[in-house]
Amino acid sequence: MQTSIEELSYRFALRIVKLNEALQRHQHYVLSKQILRSGTAIGALAAEAQYAQSKPDFIHKLQIALKEANETRYWLRLLYDSNYVEEDVFYSLLSELESIIRILTRIINTSKKRLK
Repeated sequence: MQTSIEELSYRFALRIVKLNEALQRHQHYVLSKQILRSGTAIGALAAEAQYAQSKPDFIHKLQIALKEANETRYWLRLLYDSNYVEEDVFYSLLSELESIIRILTRIINTSKKRLK
């Protein structure tokens, strides 16, 4: 059975929450809040899109989720390059995030084609 984008992004958000807690323990407050906001927004927007008012609204919400995913990638890279995130954690999160980005892109492109 295929896992939905909602479920994938929810699991990713849980990992981001745990990363945020670790960063907060080391007093990296600004960066932890940034990645927490963008990393959890992906799933919230995917969930919201399921009840979109129209197909364009659905696409729009997923496009915002994609933007949040891209921002999360930025913060994750910055945390890694600043030595705040260990290599194995970084690559695991990045791999998961890249999968989410690919799926969101595919859903958006398919939805746009069907809209025409």
